[in-house]
Amino acid sequence: MVSDDLNKASEVTQPDSAENELGIAHPQSGSPDFDVESETPDDETNAEGIATNEVSDDDLEEDESLEDVAPIEEIDTSDEDFTTNWYILKVQSNREQSVAEGLKRRVAVEGLERFFGDIIVPVEDVAEFKNGTKRVTKRKLYPGYIVVNMAINDDTWFLVRETPGIGDFTGSAGKPTPMNTNEVERIVQASKTEDEGGEPIKTLIPFKAGDRARIKEGTFENFDGEIESIDEANGRVTVIINIFGRSTPVELEHWQIEAM
Repeated sequence: MVSDDLNKASEVTQPDSAENELGIAHPQSGSPDFDVESETPDDETNAEGIATNEVSDDDLEEDESLEDVAPIEEIDTSDEDFTTNWYILKVQSNREQSVAEGLKRRVAVEGLERFFGDIIVPVEDVAEFKNGTKRVTKRKLYPGYIVVNMAINDDTWFLVRETPGIGDFTGSAGKPTPMNTNEVERIVQASKTEDEGGEPIKTLIPFKAGDRARIKEGTFENFDGEIESIDEANGRVTVIINIFGRSTPVELEHWQIEAM
């Protein structure tokens, strides 16, 4: 009896060989009850354990289509429909050339070159004689004005009006009026040199029809009369003088006469 009780007590007080003093079970020294599988990379992960997704043909086509789209800021609007015409601008007198150059610079700075063509100070070449020497100079056809070939819109209108030295467009009720074709052809033709197909150089004659003049040399020296016409292309004038009580036209070189 006593030996049986001791055996029972021994079974109660001694911990199971499979548990430690804290009651945590340790695996037996034998083979474990579960299998440990070797870890291999999954089909959807790479060797570093980073997930990768399979790319379908549809995704590739979508990516290619996106690559073909140009950025918004690179869209070219230079083919915008617009029409250019020739206009006359009122500018400060004796500053026509500098004002025209200033307008050209502003057009370039603002990037509006496609709306502008030629900007011209209407001039023509003339020959004048001083102290017996001939020299060719530029004579303004329209002092105080320049002409510009341009398309009218809000940007170009504002740019022109804000350019120093420019007054306004010519036209009625503040609306710019395009020039006539004949006027444009005359200005463009006058701006060309004789070698470029322009007209021959005219002679600057400081007289006009109706002026009174005295002949200072030649056959009719000291005769006076009235200038009937002026030929700037050839530098000659026609003067009406009185010979034997009759009005007689005499053609002279412009330098043969002087103002009275």
